[in-house]
Amino acid sequence: MKRNPVLDRLGSYPISILQEKARDMRARGEFVVDFSIGDPREPTPAFIPRALREAVPVVSQYPTVPGLPELRRTVAEYVGRRFGVAVDPDTQVLPTSGSKEAIFTTPLALVTQGAGQAMVFGTPGYPVYERGALFAGADAVGIRLGGDFVLRAADIPADVWDRAAAVWICSPHNPTGSITSAGELSELLEACREHDALLLADECYCDIYEDAPPPSALQVAGPDFSGVVSYLSLSKRSGMTGYRSGALVGDARAIAAMREMRSSVGVASQEFVQAAAIAAWSDDAHAAERRAIFAAKRAVLRRPFEELGYEVVASRAAIYLWVAVGDDLAVTERLLEGGVVVSPGRVFGGGGEGFIRLALVPTLEETEQAAEVLKSCLSPAS
Repeated sequence: MKRNPVLDRLGSYPISILQEKARDMRARGEFVVDFSIGDPREPTPAFIPRALREAVPVVSQYPTVPGLPELRRTVAEYVGRRFGVAVDPDTQVLPTSGSKEAIFTTPLALVTQGAGQAMVFGTPGYPVYERGALFAGADAVGIRLGGDFVLRAADIPADVWDRAAAVWICSPHNPTGSITSAGELSELLEACREHDALLLADECYCDIYEDAPPPSALQVAGPDFSGVVSYLSLSKRSGMTGYRSGALVGDARAIAAMREMRSSVGVASQEFVQAAAIAAWSDDAHAAERRAIFAAKRAVLRRPFEELGYEVVASRAAIYLWVAVGDDLAVTERLLEGGVVVSPGRVFGGGGEGFIRLALVPTLEETEQAAEVLKSCLSPAS
């Protein structure tokens, strides 16, 4: 059998290996609290699955690429409430089956194979930016982030800007929880426009924060959102990871290109899932409740690290705690022996070495149990 060499270059998705170890430990009946993957365990708010059940049809038919008009309108209304910008639901919104597949397939609509074009992203970062670029035939260029883990226009070399088809920005940031300011977004967008590159803003954590609401690239783009596409998701905001529902919002030309490309690779979520998404995007109260739960879990986990002298970096938003630990592999192994599963920072790319990431996905009670294990595993006497 012939294989795409990109598969051999990338290997397995790194976090899946940790998941396999955690499953083996559970099968042996061992204590396990898993912070390695961003799949929260709080129940999905009841009104969301109720909307889904009520929409399941007698006859099942294919969903369309642009999705239900009501869903696009609801996404536009949400963006208006959240970011204070006006969106045309017919030309500037495109529903997706979650954000991961949308991120992975985006380069297919942008990249001319063999032209030496680059897809640019910050590292450490979400591995799918690199993977989608490579499978599309682009040059995946990771820019090592500085100590605050924010990508800035000046960080990207001139020769990379000259080849850039697009620049990925993630704010709030996975894996660190850092936030890119409106000024920094403006500078990135200005540079992208100067070099005819799209600014692709992964904003799937925009409703999970502790201080002021993080800004969106849509807010600095002007009324036509020229050069910007925002990637939104209900996975963390509404506890809908398994539903696979998200949306692209932004530049109408880019949305049209994505829509045309997606007619070949996929469609919107099932229409009964879209009905659940309409309910979720229409309600902000449940998102505020979930935001408070994540903040409580973050506070519980911060305490043992800070008491033991470990620095928690950024980590004021998204669902992650990013901790400087020295040898991230050794600390990951030590915690795994105690039943606490975390991700070594290096699996998120260059610049992640020396850190661990904890996704705030176990319940608050499990998080409190894990905090005790953290103290025992990482204290100098252990």
